Amino acid sequence: MSGRIAAFLDRDGVINLDHGYVHRWADFSFVPGAVQALRQLQAAGHALVIVTNQSGVARGRYAEAEVLALGEQLRAHLLGEGIRLAAIEYCPHLPGGTVPAYAVPCDCRKPAPGMILRAAQALDIDLARSMMVGDKPSDIEAAHRAGVGQAFLVATDGVGEPAPLPATLSHTPRYRCLLEAVQAWLGPSAGPHSTLRP
Repeated sequence: MSGRIAAFLDRDGVINLDHGYVHRWADFSFVPGAVQALRQLQAAGHALVIVTNQSGVARGRYAEAEVLALGEQLRAHLLGEGIRLAAIEYCPHLPGGTVPAYAVPCDCRKPAPGMILRAAQALDIDLARSMMVGDKPSDIEAAHRAGVGQAFLVATDGVGEPAPLPATLSHTPRYRCLLEAVQAWLGPSAGPHSTLRP
């Protein structure tokens, strides 16, 4: 398929600090460098797509409407920075959750690839030329299962080292944060970067 190039991005821990089940704009704070990274991706012609597990809905911690509201506030804030999100895909499901309507198996909860595939179809995205950045093995597995050309693992909140990966994903490039991964992906023109390990 020939189409747009996209950057698929996990949200909590990659774009914003993961305080645990973030669902209000008042509790939302960006990982340092994340907005700059989004701006660089957009300038390089990438459609920006957030793909986020939001099991807090199935756990009864917040409502699906709050996920949608936070997404709209994030869109509006980034628009003020000159950055346009092409899509926000989220999964509210969790088998074994406490809210029966959401405590179901699905094809969207990462590591399942459903959110990526949905966005790719809706936005005419060329998955093989696209990239994904996440902070959990499930993000990387979802990217591989969807056929995304390159995945990057970063440390949660840009602190410490990235999580360990299973042997099947051990070749995944690992960086400190979204900005470093983006600069590696885009090349020297994007700015300085440093890798933790290949």
